[in-house]
Amino acid sequence: MVHLEVVTMTDRYEVIVVGGGAAGLSAALVLGRSRRRALVVDAGAPRNAPAAHMQGYLSRDGMPPAEFLAAGRAEIAAYGVELVEDRVVDVARDGEDFAVELAGGRTVRAGRLIVATGLKDELPAVPGVAGRFGRDVLHCPFCHGWEVRDRPFGVLARNPMSVHQALMVSGWSKDVTLFLHTVAEEELSDDDLRRLAAAGVKVVPGEVARLVVEDDRLTGVELADGTVHERSVVFVSPRPLPRTGLLERLGAELRETPFGAYPVVDETGRTTVPGVWAAGNAVGFAEQVVHAASGGYRAAAAIVGDLIMTSLDTAARD
Repeated sequence: MVHLEVVTMTDRYEVIVVGGGAAGLSAALVLGRSRRRALVVDAGAPRNAPAAHMQGYLSRDGMPPAEFLAAGRAEIAAYGVELVEDRVVDVARDGEDFAVELAGGRTVRAGRLIVATGLKDELPAVPGVAGRFGRDVLHCPFCHGWEVRDRPFGVLARNPMSVHQALMVSGWSKDVTLFLHTVAEEELSDDDLRRLAAAGVKVVPGEVARLVVEDDRLTGVELADGTVHERSVVFVSPRPLPRTGLLERLGAELRETPFGAYPVVDETGRTTVPGVWAAGNAVGFAEQVVHAASGGYRAAAAIVGDLIMTSLDTAARD
């Protein structure tokens, strides 16, 4: 990881970006190239940290996430964007600005904010899941399916929606077992059962006790009755916990979804709070790295236009 020394002349910026992942760094790059004074505040907790590589990003396929972030940090520094490794603990309207309080004790201000704080994945409390997550316990076939193709898959159900995950991963392996875990068989619809049968997915009722790991590799799924099913990959659906605390403090309107509450935004990421945009997993569960980078770009471009027009309108009135 590249660590950049931050030298600050003043605590007032045109734009503050909260979050230094793909969305935040992409936004910062656009802001820097647009000659805007911007600050990125990064708490250093990227969602994809457990993964050894990121896939599906054109020209960066297979790149380690830490290497991707280091390259992004170097690029924004070249355009004069500052970055501080800190955590935002509070934010409030301060006249025409936003006052952003950092855990380190510093307060910075800006007229525009981009919230790119992402989300946290809450994993099922099954022994073995957390320790293998990002290795042979996975959540997204688009991210990791190619690397584990044709192996014996297990899918650990959290709710009836896990049927969809089992059906999706069947595109990467024809040996898929859906472990219902805490889901009752009666909760599956007739359509679910028909599709599972058509896909050749085996359905196993009963609570999962643990994942079996031998010689640092996943080898099976053990049920509460002691039965062990040999599997080398297990897909799970983490419970997403959106990091919306800052947006809520500012009074942003949220919308409820099956994957948590996210801010109401327009096509550029503009929230219902004037001057505040959101990007990346801060606006939705399914945003991949490539989507997050695109969202950060759109938000920053919209803010640049907003700043220019606001300045021109002020000059015209004067």
